[in-house]
Amino acid sequence: MEYYQYLKALHLIFVITWFAGLFYIPRLFVYHIEAADKKEPERSILTTQLKMMTRRLWYIITWPSAILATGFALWLLVLMPFWLEQDWMLVKLGFVVLLFIYHFKCHLIFKEFQQDVIKWTSNGMRLFNEGATIILFAVIFLVILRNALDWIYGVIGIILLSVILMLGFKMYQRIRSGNPNA
Repeated sequence: MEYYQYLKALHLIFVITWFAGLFYIPRLFVYHIEAADKKEPERSILTTQLKMMTRRLWYIITWPSAILATGFALWLLVLMPFWLEQDWMLVKLGFVVLLFIYHFKCHLIFKEFQQDVIKWTSNGMRLFNEGATIILFAVIFLVILRNALDWIYGVIGIILLSVILMLGFKMYQRIRSGNPNA
């Protein structure tokens, strides 16, 4: 048990680097989408560079971080199995499942982009990027507040966060289009 805090620290480090990858890869996807609209030779140069950057981010940072964060989490649960009896932990694990779904969706998009198959708009990808943010907020509040969290207020808070993110996204779209009153 003396190494429990070390395992917890390693788990948190890899959760942070995993989220860093999940925050950045959709941004690279946005750049890739926008590069596809450029004229040659700019399109080819940018696309080649972006493919290399996403491949390195995905396979050198994001996937290893996801695996290590999960491995350390499982190790912690083996050491402290009573956490699985806590309601907040079960809800947190539900959000972790959502995070893995998000991760796997990013992987599918990554594979498509590596083959120059682009099915997204840049605005759609910017919106998709907020999924990891919502999951991060939910998990952090669950871990910090634990049993003090009123589930109804927590759900309302996540919905409000989503609405605020959507409104911010819409404002960004208007500013970017050059028509702030649209």
